[in-house]
Amino acid sequence: MSQPRLKTRLGDLLVAEGIITEAQLQQALASQHRLGRKLGRALVELGYLSEQQLLSFLSHQLKIPYLDIAERRLDPSLAKLIPEVLARRYRALVLEVDEDSVLIGMSDPADLQALDALEERLAPRELRLAVVEEAQLLNAFDGLYRRTQEIASFASQLEEEHQQTADFDFGTLAREDGEGGATVARLLQSLFEDAVQMRASDIHIEPEQHQLRIRQRIDGVLQENVLKEARVASALVLRLKLMAELDISERRLPQDGRFHMQIRGHSIDVRVSTMPVQYGEAVVMRLLDQSAGLLTLEQTGMPADLVAHFRRNLKRPHGMVLVTGPTGSGKTTTLYGALAELNEASKKIITVEDPVEYRLPRINQVQVNQKIGLNFSQVLRTTLRHDPDILMVGEMRDEETVEIGLRGAITGHLVLSTLHTNDAVTCALRLIDMGAQGYLVASALRAVIAQRLVRRLCSKCARPQPLDPKDKLLLEQLNQGPLDETGFKAPHGCQACNHTGYRGRIGVFELLELDGAMNEAMRSQDPQAFTLAAHRHPLYRPLVQMALDYARQGVTSAEEVLKLWDSAEVEA
Repeated sequence: MSQPRLKTRLGDLLVAEGIITEAQLQQALASQHRLGRKLGRALVELGYLSEQQLLSFLSHQLKIPYLDIAERRLDPSLAKLIPEVLARRYRALVLEVDEDSVLIGMSDPADLQALDALEERLAPRELRLAVVEEAQLLNAFDGLYRRTQEIASFASQLEEEHQQTADFDFGTLAREDGEGGATVARLLQSLFEDAVQMRASDIHIEPEQHQLRIRQRIDGVLQENVLKEARVASALVLRLKLMAELDISERRLPQDGRFHMQIRGHSIDVRVSTMPVQYGEAVVMRLLDQSAGLLTLEQTGMPADLVAHFRRNLKRPHGMVLVTGPTGSGKTTTLYGALAELNEASKKIITVEDPVEYRLPRINQVQVNQKIGLNFSQVLRTTLRHDPDILMVGEMRDEETVEIGLRGAITGHLVLSTLHTNDAVTCALRLIDMGAQGYLVASALRAVIAQRLVRRLCSKCARPQPLDPKDKLLLEQLNQGPLDETGFKAPHGCQACNHTGYRGRIGVFELLELDGAMNEAMRSQDPQAFTLAAHRHPLYRPLVQMALDYARQGVTSAEEVLKLWDSAEVEA
């Protein structure tokens, strides 16, 4: 054996060094036997020593390095010298390889069974060991053992199985139960598993003349994988159409559908949209993780003071509350959070949606179907005859829907809805642009929330960093005064965030509560007076100011604030 081994059992060594007591060892051994965990993990979970103490002790006893790999760039091809199932079982990762040896990072280098299995797997190279925190290894596994290579392999296999003729219709494979159809299914499964593992919100399948481009939207940013097997696109699209119960014979018109699947312990709703393009059909799939549950208003990132004012408006017996922002800004998430709070046995709630994204108990959810004439206005008109207390309309799309919604709000119903505008002030004025009477808007509209999503800095690698002088000048202009930059952090990149510097997103919000001055301006349909009154309201703060607050706290970066400000300036 080339690797070092403990000459005495780990527990006995820890007792001998005075790090734990004999009684603590016996309790840990009992926990190990009962739960089937390793002794070191049992000791850490019982609180008898920290993981850092344990790893430092092992490093000293075995005379091997204790490495921090969080910010180290790891090579996926080296990692795959150990299959994922073994890497996760033994908590082992290949860090470096030379002609004669392999450097393995392990959370428990005293595991003799693991050492024997790894030595057999990596022979004839000798093993060199290093101690690494288990959490760092698990983060690394998620990024390194992605399905990109597997996806490429299945696509290549599919092309090789049918390369005898250039005229073969790959689309027929989607309906086969034989080898070709099974390969398509495995390719799709790998694609979905990779997307769920990377927390992707969307998958884009885009056929081109000589290649197939597959992109995933992660934290709002697209990341792509290009496959040279362009001909497999038709098989993928047709199988997806079958899963979504779309018309497989129609390739000239866009289609929309959905299906449900279980992936890696997650219950995923998939919304499918197809569109004819030059070299076939492009597909975009929105992934909704039903198992993650609904977010509370606090979890969306809405600050406590805005949550309190928003809830006050939700508790009113009637009136209209709107949530506005561009596509993908989290409007539906906010509305569902509000519905979850309002969902009580004493209240009749009806929603009109396109599509229904999350299924909620006790709430009557209606799916709009334009093909049969079941549009928002028609459903909304019917819902008012079903004695609701609260109505949620997916979107105010046309004049008739706005009119019915506003009249519902002044006749004893609480109406929640969304509108696509740039900010809260514009949202109120847009209702008049859509044909609503000013007096009706003033009587019905209670509050508007505008929102955007900004990327969160990765908590594991974000570092304090002085602002760029140009950025500081712009932020001071936004702040309307000098700026204390002590709390600002910058993205760095580590295993946990796939070296992007960001992990997840958080909402930024602005709240506009209509008061007497705004209502008077609305009745007289004076947009200038309304805008002036809105900006004078003591509770109104533009959402860019909230983003700046998050940057001061190190939650997001100055780059994200300036990006949001730029988009707001362009939209204005």
